[in-house]
Amino acid sequence: MIRSLVAGAALIAVAAAVQAAEPTEPNVVARTAAMKTIGKNTKLLGNMAKGSVAFDASAAQQAALAIAGEAANIPSLFETQADDPASEAKPVIWQQYDDFTMKAADLEDAASAAAESILAQADIGPALGQLGAACKACHSTYRE
Repeated sequence: MIRSLVAGAALIAVAAAVQAAEPTEPNVVARTAAMKTIGKNTKLLGNMAKGSVAFDASAAQQAALAIAGEAANIPSLFETQADDPASEAKPVIWQQYDDFTMKAADLEDAASAAAESILAQADIGPALGQLGAACKACHSTYRE
């Protein structure tokens, strides 16, 4: 019984360590940082939309602009085909690089439009819908 518990705990620890692995390859580290910035700012917008964070038009617009800025950098971040065990990027990115970069441009456009359109809390939902669609369009093909 104790042996089973120890083995189970070890498996959980290994799974958590693998899941929490951070990339070490410099190109992948930079990509991951950009995606985390996009995620952090999207989360802020989502929390404002839900009301769990007080609405602040300026902060919402800045979050959307930060997403647009990172989206504009995506093509250069993925120019080098680098790999890392912690990377979620699929190799198909470099086989379909033109499509990949168009999807990044779509995210930049959606985020720029969001920055201009978010004037009230009610504006965040539609903006998040556009941002989410742009993210999903890329992630469904190019992310593990």
